[in-house]
Amino acid sequence: MTAPRAVANGSPGLLLPRLGVTAAVIMWGLSFVATKAVVRELTPADIVFGRALLGAATLLVLLALRRRPLGAPRAAWGMLAVMGFLGVFLHPMIQAHGLILTSATNCGWLVGLIPIWSALLAALFLRERFGPLKIAGLALGFLGAALVITRGEFSARTLAVPSARGDLLILASSVNWAVYTILGRGTLQRLGPSRATLGAMLAGLLLATPFFLGGAGWREYAALSGSGWRAMLFLGIGCSGLGYFFWFGALERIEVSRVAAFLYAEPLVTLAAAAILLRERATALTLVGGVIVLVGVMLVQRAPAGVTRPAARK
Repeated sequence: MTAPRAVANGSPGLLLPRLGVTAAVIMWGLSFVATKAVVRELTPADIVFGRALLGAATLLVLLALRRRPLGAPRAAWGMLAVMGFLGVFLHPMIQAHGLILTSATNCGWLVGLIPIWSALLAALFLRERFGPLKIAGLALGFLGAALVITRGEFSARTLAVPSARGDLLILASSVNWAVYTILGRGTLQRLGPSRATLGAMLAGLLLATPFFLGGAGWREYAALSGSGWRAMLFLGIGCSGLGYFFWFGALERIEVSRVAAFLYAEPLVTLAAAAILLRERATALTLVGGVIVLVGVMLVQRAPAGVTRPAARK
């Protein structure tokens, strides 16, 4: 399959990809609240399995309705397995463990760093430009994250607090997602977002299945409350199905760092939803740190568009 051409940043043809990635970001902003609610009833492994199963089923239905091909060439299986491990299995697993220890609000702020990690990785591996504005954004992002994690108390004792350990897990998940985004771009360009996302979802489901079976996860699902089921359906169908589909569709048309920069709105969605649904209240220093993160991300977004050169063939 021929890779799609990039579309100029101001082109009307970018409206649908932008709407799609905006919908994905809203769903992912709400996902931290849903995960925080359901992790009280299910183990992280069972949550990952449920998300992957529902997500794969959603994508299969979408592809069937659009009469799209489902298979992938054998040469792509290795990268699809890597994508399944990083994005479908490891990413929600780390976040679920982190949300046991920290708040959905903190999770939203720290995940907001993804655009900065993505821009940095794109500069290293995709040769996109990383100028002064992006460097300033990187520095501010790190400062804001430090305030969110430490609450302004920079000491080893602070990092020993359970909530700080949870924050560090969420921070690790943000780096993991940026790596996933960069690694997956070439595969989705060759296969298209539908097949690439479905292949990664199925690979992630295979990885999660032994943990689900080994822990007799069906027993926890049998006892799941109504609100727990609603949260899982939203996480699986919305976040892991539609969200991934929209996200990778946008990556086909828009520069990596600019797609990732849409995520600056995600912490705001989480902040509002966590306050309304979970009654969470952020401290002043957490809010200051979060705002600094957003300013850093906005600087990355406003930086001149990079130029991505194809990697040399070996």
